[in-house]
Amino acid sequence: MIVGIGVDVVDMPRFGRQLERTPSLRDRLFVPAERNLNLRSLAARFAAKEAVAKALGAPAGMNWQDCQVGADEHGVPTIEVQGTVQAVAEAKGVRRWHLSLSHDGDVATAMVIAEG
Repeated sequence: MIVGIGVDVVDMPRFGRQLERTPSLRDRLFVPAERNLNLRSLAARFAAKEAVAKALGAPAGMNWQDCQVGADEHGVPTIEVQGTVQAVAEAKGVRRWHLSLSHDGDVATAMVIAEG
């Protein structure tokens, strides 16, 4: 059963300017394993985190650090949640995440399905 669907699009040049203007933003949005990735990867991961929030109904109080975007041994994108994000997901009955990432030109896109 689908619990929620979220989609987000990030303009990479704009996102890059935001990271340059506010260096602490990188630490606030990303876990240590994500922080040193290139802008293209950071933008896609941010889009994924936004899509996760949307799939959960965008509740207040979720911490960006509690959602990590990675890849499995085959390169398939993955979502790992803990803390505030995990609590909301569990309350909504989410047992599995599906994530698709895409890049084209200056745009990064993520689509998330929360499955119960």
